[in-house]
Amino acid sequence: MSFESSKTKTFGILSAGGDCPGLNAAIRTLCSAASLRYNMKAIGIYDGYMGLINGNARELKPADFEDILSLGGTILGSSRIKPYKTDEISYTREQDKVMLIKENYKKLGLDCLVVLGGNGTHSTAKRLSDEGLNILGIPKTIDNDIEGTEASIGFDTAVSVAAESIDRHHSTAKSHGRAMIVECMGHKVGWLALHAGIAGSADIILIPEIPYDINSIKEHLLLRQKSGRNYSVIAVAEGALSIEEEQMDKKDRKKFRSESHFISIAHKLEEEIESLNLIEARSTVIGYAQRGGTPSSLDRILAIAFGNAAAEHLADGNYGSMISLKGNEISSVKLDVPADKIKMVPMGHHLLKSSKSLGICLGN
Repeated sequence: MSFESSKTKTFGILSAGGDCPGLNAAIRTLCSAASLRYNMKAIGIYDGYMGLINGNARELKPADFEDILSLGGTILGSSRIKPYKTDEISYTREQDKVMLIKENYKKLGLDCLVVLGGNGTHSTAKRLSDEGLNILGIPKTIDNDIEGTEASIGFDTAVSVAAESIDRHHSTAKSHGRAMIVECMGHKVGWLALHAGIAGSADIILIPEIPYDINSIKEHLLLRQKSGRNYSVIAVAEGALSIEEEQMDKKDRKKFRSESHFISIAHKLEEEIESLNLIEARSTVIGYAQRGGTPSSLDRILAIAFGNAAAEHLADGNYGSMISLKGNEISSVKLDVPADKIKMVPMGHHLLKSSKSLGICLGN
């Protein structure tokens, strides 16, 4: 078999942060393309950056990755360990962790480290790149909040799961004349709740970028009742805030939520809506179901495209980058683009305009 030339001979690969559907599809494609096209050696690093700190790694053979396209989660495991953050879990000083990462990178004979992750993972990747390591990133997160790419692995599957959940709440809302609140993931951004809410025909969508006014929600509920629709379905991102909370600093907001004994924003909304004495309210938190299970076809295709592009970047020695989607093109951006940034829903986004056209209340 003849192979194409490659500047990378051996690379490490790890997944960090929360798991999501499509990770294994990306691992499979990258390792297959790197092996079959370029004769590269893939070193699987287990449990995220923790595996690189502890030297928990081994070579990946075709038998390890050839049948994992539709498998959820990640065969490499994951962790949220942050090498540049002092902690008491593994090593007291960040210097120790970074030093061990550099030592194990060298011991494993890596020409490059490929990281699959979200914002935190790529922020760490940028700092390791600044330390002199060759790094290549692949974006994954169900929140779709990574700067530099229009889509990330896991987002489409999460939207499908959340939209189906919202769909299923319509029948109970109508049957019992209730306001059904469905909480989606999205601690800092509302991409998931916005997409799922529109796809699931939610009547009210609340996202972190737009602090909500309970009086606006009240007016919308009254308007629906006057038109004979004595029910509503509300999609809310877990990080949504009221206008009062938005004016608090993080510490005071956390104290307020704790003293109010609110388990989540969904339960807080349930209590607020019940207090209006207009309609009975019930809440559901979808939770980790959005991150689990088989990836959608779109997520598999995106993961395959990203994985193949990553193999090409490794072959060309195009390090210090993150694979990205721009329009219909797979390209890449420098690691400083996603590092320490969050891609918020812009106020002029077409889906916000579509929401208003559809009569959806955004809480403002």
